[in-house]
Amino acid sequence: MGRPDFLGCQSESRPPSAPWLSLPGLAHSETQNGPRDDLGNPRSPAVLPWASEVLTGPGQLRHPEKVAVAGHSYGAFMTANLLAHSDLFCCGIARSGAYNRTLTPFGFQNEQRTYWQAPDIYFAMSPFMHVEKINEPLLLIHGQDDNNSGTFPIQSQRLFVALKGHGATARLCFLPFESHGYRGRQSVLHCLAEMSNWLDTYCKGTGK
Repeated sequence: MGRPDFLGCQSESRPPSAPWLSLPGLAHSETQNGPRDDLGNPRSPAVLPWASEVLTGPGQLRHPEKVAVAGHSYGAFMTANLLAHSDLFCCGIARSGAYNRTLTPFGFQNEQRTYWQAPDIYFAMSPFMHVEKINEPLLLIHGQDDNNSGTFPIQSQRLFVALKGHGATARLCFLPFESHGYRGRQSVLHCLAEMSNWLDTYCKGTGK
């Protein structure tokens, strides 16, 4: 029996989880490539056909029904967007992301326009605005003292409440005394344990 697959959306700041994920029977793949808009932002409408081709194309995966997606920071944002706009993944893990772009109204990534100049873009790019479409289990992890201007902890808190309000399967884990990147040994181990349990339960189907 082949390993379930795990697709990571790479970002600039994340716990050292990639090597570890290959240990508990997972095949790990990580990417930061893919289609982008004119501003250099990965956009869901463009990313989805690309992700579908990567995951379901000939000779790509042995178990396409057992593919999880995860990311940190902007990768977490894209993880939530992929779950909202596709059914390609069995579950997701989003760490320290920004899910409601109206809470970053003066731009994000390479988007220089403000919310008031491009409200449709901010709405379309916010997985929070499409939370009713997220029907896969989603684990949210966030540093409780995250001081990154775009990813205050309220981002995960509000997405979690919205998910539960729509009956979704979701879990929110705050890491005490951690900012945008997790540094404490206990925090890193806790993060890995949460991810392992989530993947065992909703990807591998071996959890309790």
